[in-house]
Amino acid sequence: MTSVVDRPGAVAEAELERTGVWWWIRTVTSWLLMLIAVAVLAALVVVPRLAGATPYTVLTSSMEPTLSPGTLIVVKPVAATELRAGDVITFQIESDNPAVNTHRITQVAYDAQGTPRFRTQGDANNVADRNLLVPGQIRGKYWYSVPYLGYANNALTGDSRQVLLVVAVGGLSTYALWMFGSGVADVRRRRSGAADAGSENENDDL
Repeated sequence: MTSVVDRPGAVAEAELERTGVWWWIRTVTSWLLMLIAVAVLAALVVVPRLAGATPYTVLTSSMEPTLSPGTLIVVKPVAATELRAGDVITFQIESDNPAVNTHRITQVAYDAQGTPRFRTQGDANNVADRNLLVPGQIRGKYWYSVPYLGYANNALTGDSRQVLLVVAVGGLSTYALWMFGSGVADVRRRRSGAADAGSENENDDL
């Protein structure tokens, strides 16, 4: 009779342990961390690749408060004819020089051949940039940005970016499968415990 009385209590205690406050805290925290990891991966690698965009890191304060140093910005290629005053663009500082800058277009002018030329200026700067830009210098138009994520972008080269994508996708997939398997196992344990408790109650009645 002792085992018959104690078993429902043990089942209830185990059930409480699996669904108590700390269980919920661990579960919610783990899912939150996974969602954050997915968001970072998407912003840094997946979305730019799928959209044909390019991520850059803001290194100076010339665009504050709009874009602070360390911000990750993603720019998309756009036809020069679609650019307007007020657009934020990333451009080569000088032709044939890989160094780039990100400033806002303040004026669009046209030369004698009808080719657009762009005057730019940083939001935090008091004067405009010295030279007008030609279309060939423009790398893209600002699409979106994520504060502080630029530091991670600077740490990744082309090869390490690919490795990060493979490792992250594999790790997140494994974690998701583990969470799903744990949930299924919990459901089965609950059903088994409820069935055992019901069977023992029937034996008590007999």
